[in-house]
Amino acid sequence: MKIALLTYSTRPRGGVVHTLALAEALAALDHEVTVWTLGRGGGFFRAVDPRVRLAVVPFPDRAGESVGARIVRSIALLREAFTPSAYDIVHAQDCISANAVDRCVRTVHHLDQFTTPELIACHERAIIRPYAHICVSSAVATELSAGWGLSPMVIPNGVDYERFASAVPQRGEHPYVLSVGGIEPRKGSLDLLAAYAELRTSRPDLRLVIAGGETLFDYRDYRAAWDRQAAALDIAPTVLGPVDHDSLPSLVAGAAAFAFPSTKEGFGLAAMEALAAGVPVVVRDLPVLREVFGPAVHYGHNPSSLAAALLEAVGEPDPLRRDGGRALAAAHTWDSAARRHVAFYESLSSPHLTEA
Repeated sequence: MKIALLTYSTRPRGGVVHTLALAEALAALDHEVTVWTLGRGGGFFRAVDPRVRLAVVPFPDRAGESVGARIVRSIALLREAFTPSAYDIVHAQDCISANAVDRCVRTVHHLDQFTTPELIACHERAIIRPYAHICVSSAVATELSAGWGLSPMVIPNGVDYERFASAVPQRGEHPYVLSVGGIEPRKGSLDLLAAYAELRTSRPDLRLVIAGGETLFDYRDYRAAWDRQAAALDIAPTVLGPVDHDSLPSLVAGAAAFAFPSTKEGFGLAAMEALAAGVPVVVRDLPVLREVFGPAVHYGHNPSSLAAALLEAVGEPDPLRRDGGRALAAAHTWDSAARRHVAFYESLSSPHLTEA
């Protein structure tokens, strides 16, 4: 089967990580897979299995470009370059790539609420126009059913278990709480600051480390608010920005706890990777994260309860929870995810297998 997977960036965001891992697993099953993307900042953030073909459309930055204009340009450039007739399956992984094609399968990782008009329109079209939908959790599938009357197939993410389970922990002068995903509203960054401020009254030795943060959107105002709150709380987190792909597992494995206070998620891949590394994880108490993680993690719903959960997580080791977390992560394989994708592709009626 000739499969095109479309994504919007070459940088290490969750949807891009998913796209590359799925592409490699599909190629390992002897399918002809091409990943199409916009080359934000050059090539992909990591090496890709040579069995996967890459089609990177140049996307140069434009100084002063608004988010709305960037979205419109992104869709237009990918649409102009893409050749849908060359594939049996066209599978878009985000709203930008789903807007760049006329017919596609769409994975809805999570649902967003935007204020930029171009993004609102992009988000809506990317839900209603695809002829088939996949979600990585039942909770998001339920949202699609309730809001749009759709019946998505649920196929959970895989996890690169061995990459994190075998990582040598990074050690420093002080233990640290790690959050991966940058500083932005959806990641609950302001709540994490407040939780950390409470936590350090009991554990002043703990640092807060923030990794990642490559994004298409403009969160400068939110980051400014985050900096002001950090100053008001008299705390100085370590903000690493994007972390090299090969260095990330050791950084995760060395954490005393992994904080995942997101307000919106579809699965929680970064938190699952931390479980693979044997690190205690604290997440926001959301239905989707209850579904995915069950008793393998600690939960909090606001800064105080997140702080309490973090304090418990960094306390005495809990071998049963750690082993349960490792087993949960190991059960999510990309091979299984790819096989379920193939079965879903094959279930689609023949008129849908090619672009109209």
